[in-house]
Amino acid sequence: MAERISAPKGTYDILPADQPVRRWVISTAEAVFQRYGYARIDTPTFEETRLFTRGVGESTDIVRKEMYTFDDLGGRSMTLRPEGTAPVARAYVEHGMHTLPQPVKLYYHSPMFRYESPQSGRYRQHYQLGVEAFGSTAPELDAEVIGVLAAVYREIGLIGVELRLNSMGCTKCRPGYSDILRAFLAEREEALCTECRERARLNPLRTYDCKVPTCRSVLEEAPRLPEHLCADCATHHDKVREGLLAQDITYVDDHTLVRGMDYYTRSTFEFQSALLGAQSGVGGGGRYDDLVAAIGGPAVPGVGFGTGVERILLALARSGADVPGPPSPVVYVVALSAEARPKAFALAHTVRGLGVAVELDFMERSVKGQMKQAGRSGARFAFIIGDEELAEQAVTVRDLIDGNETKMRESEAVALAVRPLP
Repeated sequence: MAERISAPKGTYDILPADQPVRRWVISTAEAVFQRYGYARIDTPTFEETRLFTRGVGESTDIVRKEMYTFDDLGGRSMTLRPEGTAPVARAYVEHGMHTLPQPVKLYYHSPMFRYESPQSGRYRQHYQLGVEAFGSTAPELDAEVIGVLAAVYREIGLIGVELRLNSMGCTKCRPGYSDILRAFLAEREEALCTECRERARLNPLRTYDCKVPTCRSVLEEAPRLPEHLCADCATHHDKVREGLLAQDITYVDDHTLVRGMDYYTRSTFEFQSALLGAQSGVGGGGRYDDLVAAIGGPAVPGVGFGTGVERILLALARSGADVPGPPSPVVYVVALSAEARPKAFALAHTVRGLGVAVELDFMERSVKGQMKQAGRSGARFAFIIGDEELAEQAVTVRDLIDGNETKMRESEAVALAVRPLP
């Protein structure tokens, strides 16, 4: 026997039974995005590596440790997409979207790839829903983007999520804070893990990503970024808060929230769920006013978010929310004899052609076995065809809810399948 081949570690198969709730989450989110004026965009699964080194940041864990990078046959360094914002920003520049009426509001549903330790709800290949809005610095747009994600969670019934909010400042005020934080960390270097010592050198804000208890204890006493914002950033942050309150969205101020990418400026936010344990993030994002210019485009501001589909599904499962199950056929066609099987097959084809889901037996089950399978399928009706029905060009219809049977013309049975009883 040949050696069995399994899926790569950190990936997974999306089985038929898992599809309905997944498609429901995605379609619900897309309906919300469209209601807020966002249009779909799809970008390639792999991009030039420099898009992420320049856009996401060389000091981030994503670029340093988690990217799937390879040289193609032309010797170019390529990377499987680890996140959605930089590729959408690249498309915005490449297709001249800055010439369109602003803001340009886009959404996506795409697979992402990161080499990290697989754990519950986190995979090396995972799927994200996200929105990006380019062209406006208005704090109301930040508030709208957060409101879009809040609306998605609300409409799928994801309860108990908490919004955490921060401001990362801008190129005027953040460098000064970085110097202050770097000096603070240098005085406490012995208490930091090896990784945080390196982070403190490259980008001290990245130390807030650390989960090591001793490092977190040190950072609890660190100077707070919101207290070092310039006047413009402070005003912007206050107006974002006002926009959230106008939407009845509650939040918690969290000065440690820096997210995982260097491109963020001003607003950063994350929705967290206690149902997910220590890795509690469901989705988040923020403003990135310098990203488009960093990848070679014009100086265009932007704001957006990404939310993991698997994280949503895990939180929904743990909350016990009522979610859609696998779809059932409307009709199960039962053949009482070998002679009836061709007619059963033809009848199934006819009804399917009218847009109705139909199942029938392909395992040569007995009549009892076919009826049992009809019940298991969840079908509303069993269309039964035997020698008597063949002779009369009729169908015996059994209502699988109340058990009543009625013999009727084939055309009547088909009409009943197309417009089933309540």
